[in-house]
Amino acid sequence: MSSETSDTTKTICKIMMSSSVVTLDTALDQSGVRVSEQIVEDVLKKFENAGMVAYRFFEWAEKQRHYNHSVKAFHTVIDSLAKIRQYQLMWDVVKVMKSKRMVNVETFCIIMRKYARAQKVEEAVYTFNIMDKYDVPPNLAAFNGLLSALCKSKNVRKAQEIFDSIKDRFVPNSKTYSILLEGWGKDPNLPKAREIFREMVSNGCRPDIVTYGIMVDVLCKAGRVDEALGIVNEMDSTVCKPTPFIYSVLVHTYGIENRIEDAVSTFLEMENNGIEPDVAVYNALIGAFCKANRLKNVYRVLNEMDCKGVTPNSRTFNIILSSLIGRGETDEAYRVFLRMIKVCEPDADTYTMMIKMFCERDELKKALKVWKYMKLKRFMPSMHTFQVLINGLCEKGDVTQACVLLEEMIEKGIRPSGVTFGRLRQLLIKEGREDVLKFLQKKINVLVNDPLWEW
Repeated sequence: MSSETSDTTKTICKIMMSSSVVTLDTALDQSGVRVSEQIVEDVLKKFENAGMVAYRFFEWAEKQRHYNHSVKAFHTVIDSLAKIRQYQLMWDVVKVMKSKRMVNVETFCIIMRKYARAQKVEEAVYTFNIMDKYDVPPNLAAFNGLLSALCKSKNVRKAQEIFDSIKDRFVPNSKTYSILLEGWGKDPNLPKAREIFREMVSNGCRPDIVTYGIMVDVLCKAGRVDEALGIVNEMDSTVCKPTPFIYSVLVHTYGIENRIEDAVSTFLEMENNGIEPDVAVYNALIGAFCKANRLKNVYRVLNEMDCKGVTPNSRTFNIILSSLIGRGETDEAYRVFLRMIKVCEPDADTYTMMIKMFCERDELKKALKVWKYMKLKRFMPSMHTFQVLINGLCEKGDVTQACVLLEEMIEKGIRPSGVTFGRLRQLLIKEGREDVLKFLQKKINVLVNDPLWEW
């Protein structure tokens, strides 16, 4: 990314962080910024947790001279709108894509994933069934996309039902069977997973490295780690060499089972086999050491990662932070957080964990300090991050500050949960501040466009 593109992206993000949904267009117009495909894609990605703000920026960008949205920009905003369940707006965006002949199979796979994640199973299936109306004939990739969406949202029985009813329309491949295999593994239903594996082989689909990886994961989740290890040992190292993912599953499972020595020996065996550990394997090893309460080993692994040139990610530090907070070692958790921000960017889970930790310790000043740092980094808070701090402020009795945050949350297009608003509502009524309550309620109703959204 060029420095000019980076500077423009930062300028736009700053405007979006400090503007409400209503005033965003004017603020962007007055800034005189010019957008490109790369800038719009980067900004939308940064604001993926703030669907309405992202959508308003998306709409504004579309009106700029010499600019046209990329497919990636369309997909990112569709994803953002679906996250906050603005499904009508989401389909409006799809219609615009259709008019520009930009709709593709991935468009529908995104929508199916989002519906399934929200447990809107019938809507996910409906999305698959109406692809033809958008001039995108459903193919095997779309079929796999639907099955994957259902399996990942713990609706494997529905996925199996659909597979059995329409598999004659598509010739299943190894990916199709791997999706069902993983789904039954998460159910968990090991006999059904074995049945799918047998059907796959009998239909002439040769298991690939992904299938083997999933089978190892399925067996580990079923508590059959030694059987999974048998599969790894039987794998033909010349054709199907075990991957870091497979080793990460084994190490992670040994960690969960408190078999720390087995976790370490498996990690060393991987290295002896000439397989370079990636961040996922290191994360699994760190998780195992955290479970065994071996903090010194955790820091040794971090140092080894540094020596090997493997950069820790937010997941690495979140595992450590979660473990420390769970054991009440909050001072150490804060020290790890300070170390983290020098190495990688915290994610929404990191900020939520840290803010919640300080709120529970009755250290709101530190919670607000983390919040301020997050805003300084132009990281858009998720709904959960907002709610953790609002609940902390309510617990402390700081209703005014909680109201300020709730208003900011609404202005960013993020709807608070009924529990959070209900709690603040009770405090406002208790303090005789019904006028503030009505003001906030009105703002929420405008956001959701539903005057009946009340308690």
